[in-house]
Amino acid sequence: MEKNMDLRKNLVTALLLAIGFILRNFIPIGIGSMKGDIMLSIIFVCILLNPNVKNTILTGLLAGIITAMTTAFPGGQVANLVDKFLTAFLILGMIKLFGKYNNKVPVLGVIGFIGTIFSGSVFLLTALSLVGLPVGFNVLFATVVLPTAVINTPITILLYKLIIKSINATNLSNLYKERAA
Repeated sequence: MEKNMDLRKNLVTALLLAIGFILRNFIPIGIGSMKGDIMLSIIFVCILLNPNVKNTILTGLLAGIITAMTTAFPGGQVANLVDKFLTAFLILGMIKLFGKYNNKVPVLGVIGFIGTIFSGSVFLLTALSLVGLPVGFNVLFATVVLPTAVINTPITILLYKLIIKSINATNLSNLYKERAA
């Protein structure tokens, strides 16, 4: 029975990442071929719903592969793989740190903001070390990473609340009893 529940949770993660892939295609390209990353909010929600190491590995790897396949940024393939995987584990650590409060709006906001800042920084530093950046790190950080963090904060909160409502309205609610908010 436990394996069946794990499979169902993994399917929910895969479905959410597929939705993130679709949404990612509607985000316009910004400065230096870099664009905001809606997939980050999806990653945060996937790990919030199922905060364990196996799901974190699955989420980080799949999100990294999806974003690597769809990037227009020079060197973005490797940078996406690295940043999504490391960010997934940062989020898991934050969730463990916040404990029972991680489904509260202020904590969801902190997770969305800090997770996006971390992800963008790792992405830029990885790309910088591999191929260089089309414009300066500070310019990309200020014009892409910070605005994306500001946007991802309410998106993370909204997505989490909507997905919890959807789960509670379906027969999946028994999988996520501890997540109900």
